[in-house]
Amino acid sequence: MAVFSFSIPRDIAYGEGALERLATLKGGKAALVTGGSSMRKSGFLDKAAALLKKAGMQTIVIDGVEPNPSVETVRRGAKEMEAFGPDWIVAIGGGSAIDAAKVMWCFYEHPGLAFEDIIAPGSMPALRAKARFVAVPSTSGTASEITAFSVITDTAKHIKYPIVAADMVPDLAILDPELPATMPPAVTANTGMDVMAHAVEAAASTAATSFTDPYALEAIALVLANLEKAYKNPKDMDARFAMHNASALAGMAFTNASLGLVHSLAHKIGGEFGVTHGLANAILLPYIVDFNRRYSPKYAAIEKALGVADIAEEIRKLNRKLGIPAAFKDCGEVDFVEKRFLEVLDRMSANALADPCSLTNPGKPTVADVKAIYAAAYYGRSMK
Repeated sequence: MAVFSFSIPRDIAYGEGALERLATLKGGKAALVTGGSSMRKSGFLDKAAALLKKAGMQTIVIDGVEPNPSVETVRRGAKEMEAFGPDWIVAIGGGSAIDAAKVMWCFYEHPGLAFEDIIAPGSMPALRAKARFVAVPSTSGTASEITAFSVITDTAKHIKYPIVAADMVPDLAILDPELPATMPPAVTANTGMDVMAHAVEAAASTAATSFTDPYALEAIALVLANLEKAYKNPKDMDARFAMHNASALAGMAFTNASLGLVHSLAHKIGGEFGVTHGLANAILLPYIVDFNRRYSPKYAAIEKALGVADIAEEIRKLNRKLGIPAAFKDCGEVDFVEKRFLEVLDRMSANALADPCSLTNPGKPTVADVKAIYAAAYYGRSMK
């Protein structure tokens, strides 16, 4: 019999007012890492800085992390950290800010590393010689706040790389539902469907176990019951609390069971076209459930546990309620010109199959299978 392992986050503070936990940290300096301007406009960046000051710390802000954080951005942030010398890194914002801050942390602790040195899963050297890490998510989606994963884009190669290292699991995750309550409805929809993709893929993963399944199933149930409510009423704090919890629970499932083709394909189409990760996952998920069903009984088990007839159809219905298109060709977020899609399809499909997330997908998909899925999701064709 194989020997398995299961790890859980180091510490989680959750509920309204959880951000106050920052005032209890012990240290001298903290670097706040954030994305665009949403955390500043909402006042949460200033509040976080004030709480850290209350804890006796000097702070700097490293901002401007883009939606698909690049190698250049994490290098820039690491250099700012080297000059400042923080003993805490506090990432506040969406999954991109948290993902970028994790890899900034790595290069801050190991400035001689090349990005290529950390691409292979588990190749990152040990962290925490210089700093510890706090993640404060503003969206209920990526679960980067409690996982060993980060996704960084090589803009020259148009490839998103999932970076996997156990040491990147934050020392403290602060899940305060007041932060995602400030997000626009489209962000709520896309990040919420990222939670769904995490949970469904973790449940269907070939590495799923009886330890990971309960987290994945609870996350799916919470999304089905609460995402539409949070989308329609951003200030519904019960729905926000449930979605923030769902994100973390799905993260606990997939950080142990890994993922599958949905994320592999989303990483690569995001790298090629700039489509946001959650939206790509939302569009791809029902097609890949239909494709994978022929190789795995887990989808029937999900349906039995949740009392639904067809989980792919439930996902399609939820997408429609959230204003998410059924096909990439109808995606207004980026310019999905058919000619360019067909030009990159072969390379994109090969890169997607080589993504580490493909390793735990049910069955043994081929490049031809991946091309067929991409084509179905682009044109809106059935995979049944």
